[in-house]
Amino acid sequence: REMGDAEIEVFLTHLAVEGRVAASTQNQALNAIVFLYKQVLEIDLGDFSQFERARAPRKLPVVLTREEVTRVLASMDWPFSLMATLMYGAGLRLMECLRLRVKDIDFAQRQLIVRDGKGGKDRITVLPNASILWLQDHLVGVRAQHEQDLRSGHGSVWLPGALAGKYRNAPREWGWQWIFPAAELSTDPRGGHTRRHHIHETLLQRAMKRAVKKAGITKPATPHSLRHSFATHLLESGSDIRTVQELLGHNDVST
Repeated sequence: REMGDAEIEVFLTHLAVEGRVAASTQNQALNAIVFLYKQVLEIDLGDFSQFERARAPRKLPVVLTREEVTRVLASMDWPFSLMATLMYGAGLRLMECLRLRVKDIDFAQRQLIVRDGKGGKDRITVLPNASILWLQDHLVGVRAQHEQDLRSGHGSVWLPGALAGKYRNAPREWGWQWIFPAAELSTDPRGGHTRRHHIHETLLQRAMKRAVKKAGITKPATPHSLRHSFATHLLESGSDIRTVQELLGHNDVST
């Protein structure tokens, strides 16, 4: 009870400076102290926000060489190899790739439209040439599956916002279907409809992990490493940093 704001600040600063604890450990100690004083001792604490904050370590992104990317892609099963090719060739985030719809592909202009990306922004990025024939062949199978779903009374895809109500036929139209649909139908918890969602992100994450191991690469590469590699290789090839920034959908060049 004799300890006050000053002593708490000294203790928390000690954890960060002398103890060199992780930011999460310091936050845990802070929460425990606040709980002790408010809930147990019933003492109102004043302002003790001037203590030294423990800094979370900044990890460098994992970047694969061009040769390593080739080995990883060659070690992946279908359709994950196509998904990884798009992520690397277009600089896509994991969920941006999974949420691609048929209408987001512009084969004529060699472009992909990323809708509602990070920060709710849309952007246009490149459609990698290496993926075009594979993607066209893949969509033949996806369309056949969609038509089978329609014949069985399904084939309706989830639409964002109020689009489903505004365009009643849109959920069943080909252009709105996922490029990478799940293998099985499932019940949508948002409305109880039976429909085909896109492939779950954990499946691609596991496929990437297996491929990295199979390729004999010791770097802790994840699907997001393909996006970092895309940006790095463009810059190494002489691309303008502003162009790379726009393709990635970043507001700040430093990111």
